[in-house]
Amino acid sequence: YLENEKVLVKERVKKNYRLDEIDSFLRKFRTRREVKLLREARKIGVCTPTIFEVDEKNGIIKMEFVDGILLKNYLEKEEKEKIEEVCVKVGRAIGKMHSFNLIHGDPTTSNMILKDGKIYFIDFGLGFFSNRIEDKAVDLRLLHDSINATHPKILEICWRNIIKGYKAEFKNAKEVLDRFEEIKKRVRYAKR
Repeated sequence: YLENEKVLVKERVKKNYRLDEIDSFLRKFRTRREVKLLREARKIGVCTPTIFEVDEKNGIIKMEFVDGILLKNYLEKEEKEKIEEVCVKVGRAIGKMHSFNLIHGDPTTSNMILKDGKIYFIDFGLGFFSNRIEDKAVDLRLLHDSINATHPKILEICWRNIIKGYKAEFKNAKEVLDRFEEIKKRVRYAKR
């Protein structure tokens, strides 16, 4: 990689409470899976950091430092039109991932960076591949809940535009959104 390039080093630290063999296996497996997800997302047109170097054995990923603004911070201070525009892009990107059965696993506004008008997705540590409607709906539910927790005043604007982008990108969006509504009802029922 380039000398002047800012690099982010993600390291999965050894957990002393786990047996060495299990810890080693998990760190290697999770590092390999995250790299695969980052690369696959990039391949299908979702912006992710470029990966420069991987040390699976030690659980280390050296990647591009995306020098932008966390979506969480951007949404807090931007005007309505810009928020709508950015949320459509978020929805399109998630729709694109779901079209290829890629589940982010932690799609919060803290795991998205806005740089040069593009949304970069980071931290695929909880991600996986799945063709299940339920997994895609849960991914959306996590995003909805995270926006509700951090930006409750603009939830409706954000969500409406995320769904607009999602539907434009993912042909099975209706099935996933129907399941998303079912999941919301389950949660409401469980709280009573």
